[in-house]
Order: sequence, then structure tokens, then C-alpha cells
Amino acid sequence: MSPILNAQGLTKSFGATPLFREISFTVSDTDRIGLIGPNGAGKSTLLKVLAGEEDADAGDVAVRKRAHIGYVEQESNFTPGITVRKVLEAALIRAKVPEAEHEGRLRETSGKTGFPALDAEAATLSGGWRKRLAIAEAVVTHPDVLLLDEPTNHLDLAGIAWLEGLLKDADFACVMVSHDRYFLENVATEIVELNRVYAEGLLRVNGTYSKFIEGKQAYLEAQSKLQDALKNRVKTEVEWLRRGPKARATKAKARIDNAHELIGQLKEVNARVQTATAGIDFSATDRQTKRLVELEDVSVVLGDRKIVEGLNFLITSGMRVGLVGPNGSGKTTLLRLLTGELEPSAGTIKRASSLKIVYFSQTRELDEGVTLRRALAPDSDSVVYQGRVVHVASYATKFLFTSEQLNQPVERLSGGERARVLIAKLMLEPADLLLLDEPTNDLDIETLEILEESLLEYSGALVLVTHDRYMLDRVSTVVLGLDGRGGAETFADYSQWEQWRGVAVEEAIAPGATGKAVASVSAPAPAGKKKLSYLEAREFAGIEEAVEGAEMRLQSARDLVADPAVAVDAARLTAALSEMEAAQEESDRLYARWAELTEKAG
Repeated sequence: MSPILNAQGLTKSFGATPLFREISFTVSDTDRIGLIGPNGAGKSTLLKVLAGEEDADAGDVAVRKRAHIGYVEQESNFTPGITVRKVLEAALIRAKVPEAEHEGRLRETSGKTGFPALDAEAATLSGGWRKRLAIAEAVVTHPDVLLLDEPTNHLDLAGIAWLEGLLKDADFACVMVSHDRYFLENVATEIVELNRVYAEGLLRVNGTYSKFIEGKQAYLEAQSKLQDALKNRVKTEVEWLRRGPKARATKAKARIDNAHELIGQLKEVNARVQTATAGIDFSATDRQTKRLVELEDVSVVLGDRKIVEGLNFLITSGMRVGLVGPNGSGKTTLLRLLTGELEPSAGTIKRASSLKIVYFSQTRELDEGVTLRRALAPDSDSVVYQGRVVHVASYATKFLFTSEQLNQPVERLSGGERARVLIAKLMLEPADLLLLDEPTNDLDIETLEILEESLLEYSGALVLVTHDRYMLDRVSTVVLGLDGRGGAETFADYSQWEQWRGVAVEEAIAPGATGKAVASVSAPAPAGKKKLSYLEAREFAGIEEAVEGAEMRLQSARDLVADPAVAVDAARLTAALSEMEAAQEESDRLYARWAELTEKAG
């Protein structure tokens, strides 16, 4: 199968900072490639180079003859006054699609993307619908390859599910930059991580995201063994060099050259495998009060929109609430109610005395003109962190900032770096209640995992708004779901809310017709710590089925041993007994693992 896109030897730098060097990247028919990597690795830049929007410093990108490339940027903005139809028609004209095909393409794309009407003004759409329109603008041209940069940003959970279905059923290849692990698991058939820790600048693994984690672990283990082997060889050569060999001899000169080459290789491997991680550690106060915030029959009406109606909800110490709902359902409004910034239209909100609330807003407001130093420490060159005075340079290092960046203005920081600055500022404020509104936007997967661990260790109460389903499942102990029509229910986890919402939508279309019932949870689940890693969570999801399979295998082996025809045949009996023993061991192992994962999940 010939590639549609074939990039060889790509190198790109910004000033003196190299993003990637001499990497190769191919995209073939039906590929669904998830492109991941740490913040600053150059993922968005690589996508622009592949799309022809930007030139590489070196290397070539070859595109198959007559192939069409679609590209969707991170931010989706449209000219005021232009309708959805005009946006799509302009895309068809740019792609030189015959006018006779326009109406058919528009109807097809409207159906795929869910736009109820094409006469709406594009610029006035919500962030989620503008993202859908940007994807529709690319899809309507029937691309051979679709390049998507953070396509799940601004989409609500229903929008992400829609995008997953669109891409899985698509007849075009796609490359998706994303940090949404469930999205990658559900859609990608191949994962590429762009990262300087790899000898070739990237690691490419066929399979799902969980398969990639296994492949990455194997690669890093191999690198560790290579590092150890090089250390031993370099130690031997250095000891030989110290004995002062005569370089005039041909063999001695060759060995001296080889020793220096080995030392160079070891330095290169050391530089690649030594990576830093952000240190995130939220602090709670020493408050003993259990009841922090109590909402009694709370209703909120903004204009003619009913946000919530008759909401009764109690937040207690140690509770971790996942707040979910469609875009515009009132999640941020509810957070503003908790902070006291907004008063309810009806009902009462009781807060514990001297309650300390720390709020991470999705607007991420930072003073663009100040330096990173002043953003972290406005009044001096030190901060007070967990009761200790820490120099701002040391504190910045904890969040992967270099000393050179301290004097740079905040406006030059990337989205992921700005998110780290805000998290760093939040960590300086001990809280009884931590409110996080979309904290995962722009964070790479490694930082997301560190953030999750920190939230699991945090002993205060937490309300988390995020579209990252894996983080919701891992962190939250109860889910509060808003339906966008004023209704709210509590659930044990995200999947139960998703099922309820599906039924609610069907009931709204045809009341009473579904015959389905989903019991909501009247009390939150115990605030146990879910310590399952991503791979463990995937294993846990399928272990019950694996146990059933092992039991069937064991029963089949027992039936074979009990077969009279087998009992009188020594060779067959020996094989059957061996199979029964192996099946028993596998069954015992799976039961033990099941119990271990169940206990760990809390």
C-alpha cells in the first residue's frame, strides 16, 4: 500500500530550540494515527508541515498525486456574518469540487455532523459547534487524509462520542493530535509519540493506546539495558585509557577512537532517557468539619434559561465530584454558585464557616505582560510552599520551567505551560474545596497522569469539570450530571450517567416509549482512592470475561479427563491432565488478580 503522505528527514527549530530533528512520518490509506507527545515536542508544528501550512527547516514531504489533505486547527474561528452553508460552500470551491455536486455534499455532511440548519451564523455558534463546523469544513471536501489538532477541545462528551463514530466509519486516513486517552483508545489503530527520548525522534506502535503503553515500556526497558551495557563497556575502556596506551600503535589508536565513540554514545543515551516530570501536589487545610457546602432546593435561572431546578446536594470533606453535562448545561455556573460569585434564584446554599475555596477557571486568566518570575511570586523572589520558604527558581523547576524562562513574559508561554503556571499558583493556596474547571486542556498525557495522582492524594473536597473521561472515571467518587434542561442527578460513575442521559434523550423524543429505567444513586459512593493505572483499568474492565473463559477451559479439561476413551489411553490422559493443571493455574491466577484489582480500585 503506497503512502498518501511520505515525510522524510524533517527538521524544525524555533530560534535555537529544536522541536524535532530528521524524523520520518508516513500516512497510508485507512491509517488512524494518534499523535502524542509532551508539550513543546512539536506536534502541532508537525501537523502544519504535513498540511503544507508551514515549511520544515530541512527534509521533504511527498504527497500522492491528486491526493487531497484536510486540516483542522486547534482553534476554530469564523468571519462574522458568514453562515454555516457559506463556510461549507467556500470549502468546496477551494477544493475545486464541481458545482453540480455541492448540494449533495452539503446534505451528506450536514447529516454526518449533526447540523440541524445551515443558515445559522458560524461566528455565533458555541465553541463545541464551531469545532464541529471546522471538522465539517474539512470532511465536505472528501479528503484522502484528515489532520486534526486537538479535535476534542471544546467538544462536550456527546460531541466526543460523535467524533469517535465519524472517524471510525470514515473512508479517509486521519492523524489526530490528542491527549484524550479514551478517545485514542477508541479511535486510533496506531500511536506515534513525538519525543526526543527516542533515538529516531519518535516511537510508532501499531494498535490501541494501551498497546502503545506496552510498546513504550518495552522500548524504555531496552534503552535501560543499552545504557547499563554502555556504562560497563565505557568503564572498561576508561580504565584502559588511564593506563596510558601508546597511541602510535595502529590497534591502540583504533581502540582509543572506539573508547571515545562509546563515551559519546553513552552521553547521547543518557541525555535522551533522562526526562523531568512536573511536580503537582495540592494541599488541603487541617479543617475537621465534614459538611462543607450544602445546596438546598437550589434553582438558577439566567434570562429565560433554566440552569438547575430544585437541586439538593451535599459536599463533604474528602468527596471528589465529577460534574458532567452537555455544553451550556450550566457546569461553570454551578461552580460560580459554590464560590459565592453567583447567588441562586431560589433555595439556599450553606457553607462551612471560614471555608477556603480555590478555583481553577477554564478562562485561565494570567497577566500577559508580567514575567514568569512575577506570575509565580508577585512580591518577592520566593514563595511559601507547604509551610516552607522556597526560592522562585526552585519552585519553577518543579513545573519544568528553566531559569532562562523566569524572565520571559507570560505571553510567550504555550497553552500547556500556562496551565502549569496556574496549577503552580493554586498549589500555594491550601484549600478545603478545590474547584477545577477543565484543568486538562493543553496538558500532555504525562502531566495529566501526575495531576490525577495528586488529586487522588488530595484530602480535601474536589469538584472537577472535565471532558477527559479517563480522569473522570479514575478520580471522581460520585458524578453529578446536568441534563441542560434544569435537571440534575447523582451517579456512581460516568458510564452510569451516560446511560441515563441516553435514556433521557429518548424519553424527551417519545415519553414512556423506551421502557428503560436507570436507577440514580441517592448517596455518593465511599471516597476510596482509585489507584488503577490506565492499563490496570483496561485489564479490570475485561477480567470478568477472562475469568469466565478460564472456567470454561477448566471445565472442558475436566470433562476430557473424565472421558472413558481418554482414561484408557495413556498418552491422551497425560495430555488431558497437563491441560487441566494448566487451566486450573490460569483460573487461580485470574481470580487472584481480580481480587487484587477490585481491592485496589477501592
